[in-house]
Amino acid sequence: MPVDKKRITGPEVTQSPLYFLEDSSGISQLVNKDGTRKDGRGENDIRPIFMKAGVVSQAQGSAYIEIANTKVICAVYGPRQVLRREDFSMTGILKCEFKFATFSCPFRRKFQPDVEEKEFALIIEQALSPAVCLHKFPKSQVDINIRVLENDGSALAASIICSSVALTDAAVEMYDIVTACTLRITPEHMLMDPSYTEETNSINCESNGVVTMGFLPSINQTSSLLQRGHLSCDKVLKALQICTEGCQRIYPLIHECIRRSVKSKYRPAEQDKEKSEEDQNPSKG
Repeated sequence: MPVDKKRITGPEVTQSPLYFLEDSSGISQLVNKDGTRKDGRGENDIRPIFMKAGVVSQAQGSAYIEIANTKVICAVYGPRQVLRREDFSMTGILKCEFKFATFSCPFRRKFQPDVEEKEFALIIEQALSPAVCLHKFPKSQVDINIRVLENDGSALAASIICSSVALTDAAVEMYDIVTACTLRITPEHMLMDPSYTEETNSINCESNGVVTMGFLPSINQTSSLLQRGHLSCDKVLKALQICTEGCQRIYPLIHECIRRSVKSKYRPAEQDKEKSEEDQNPSKG
């Protein structure tokens, strides 16, 4: 029987030592006594956001986003013809592939998509489908590939925003741009745009949870909603209102990113046109 001598003789499944650390911070320590969070923000403050479109040359459209240390890149391919008969549809189809990089989280991610990644892919599809004019490309499919390079909280919201910008960069017709916002809810506080520590701290305790909402600002419609944890109806309704305000604040940043991208694409064409006109009509000395 052949033996793989180069294989590392270690356990096939391991756990990060971070799992065995005692959590002495507690829920109450998410906010300081003066009302600020551990990173100095207020409850309704959003971390600095950087966005750029057209970062993958091989794709029809692409985008990159940073929300503090959370980094996400997205590439869009298509529309392309659907070859499988069982996937035939008179309207277009969005197919999303979501993956955490193996080094993106405090614990090592597997190469194969796990349950959480498959769930996030479906949520992103649900968030984007109402915004895309699917009837414009029947019998066709648009592939959206998302990679989280670093997860410091609000990775799902960042992925929705990045996907929306990438679709716009790919010139896919849309009714509106999809924005997203995540809210961490505790018995005493509601923390907008939580970090990884805030997002994962004691989420399964009573009256604690995380709400992520996809929103269409121009038509004032909610495209997706994900709630994790144990929350009352009043808490969820208040969370939706706060998330809506957060999405409205992020929308101008997305608009500016798309404007810069379009301007950079068409400026070289205008310069070439002006240069050709000058060559055809040289000034008389």
